Amino acid sequence: MLCKVASVSASTLFTPQTCPRFLSQISHSKTRFCHISNPLCRSARSIVRWNNSTGSATRMDTASAPSSLVARASAQPLKNADQLIDSVETFIFDCDGVIWKGDSLIDGVPQTLDMLRSKGKRLIFVTNNSTKSRKQYGKKFETLGLSVTEEEIFASSFAAAAYLKSIDFPKDKKVYVIGEDGILKELELAGFQYLGGPEDGGKKIELKPGFLMEHDENVGAVVVGFDRYFNYYKVQYGTLCIRENPGCLFIATNRDAVTHLTDAQEWAGGGSMVGALVGSCQREPLVVGKPSTFMMDYVAKEYVLEHLFSFSVLCDNIDVP
Repeated sequence: MLCKVASVSASTLFTPQTCPRFLSQISHSKTRFCHISNPLCRSARSIVRWNNSTGSATRMDTASAPSSLVARASAQPLKNADQLIDSVETFIFDCDGVIWKGDSLIDGVPQTLDMLRSKGKRLIFVTNNSTKSRKQYGKKFETLGLSVTEEEIFASSFAAAAYLKSIDFPKDKKVYVIGEDGILKELELAGFQYLGGPEDGGKKIELKPGFLMEHDENVGAVVVGFDRYFNYYKVQYGTLCIRENPGCLFIATNRDAVTHLTDAQEWAGGGSMVGALVGSCQREPLVVGKPSTFMMDYVAKEYVLEHLFSFSVLCDNIDVP
């Protein structure tokens, strides 16, 4: 799968006076060739499928993986904005730092989106922020005055549920969530049993002599996303599930170092929560948000992107296209 990827700073992305200005910035210094990690995470080099006969997950080496799972992305230098607009059918926008920062809309966004829609372009909005479901993000777009349908939104919370469905994760297994309401809502919509989430945010461990922490042996996957209620209880519970439950999956919505919770500064991202579990489990997760190929494969299939050269990804961080 090949696509055009551009990374530009938020300050030059949109301007009210000249909506397509951000398109011309792609030819500047920040644009360079980049590679989307394959498959599903930056370090792991295998694909997971659920094996119903053994009741656990199995891995397939990338050497034997379908060629459609191998992705390469390149940023092509452009001479002018019109060249990009005319050559691209679908624009995939990052949200945090591109469409908004915190709850503040970036200047020029409405005009730019209106301009692209008037030219018949398809728009897709992706975010690694898993704190909201697609429906909740739809409400955020509406609050900011943007007309975006739920079907045009691809959040990493949705990606986690979509990935479990794609591997036929059994409905009688449970998912332990280190994350917020967005993941829980998407798992519920997909019909998966879950535990954890914000409910475990207030739980504490009293480390008395001989204390043994129990965990649910029917947990078949641990999903880790951004979590403002992150604590030691969650780390230990997730660690026990991953290390002691046979075949338990370790899934991360993303490994972003920082996120834009407010427009005042950058904040520690979901990667900090994932890193804690990586350290305790000594195991790399499967990443389902950007820059995993699962996200791009799903978008291409869902939106029937038959001409894979004809879409462009616009983001504020070239390391997370």
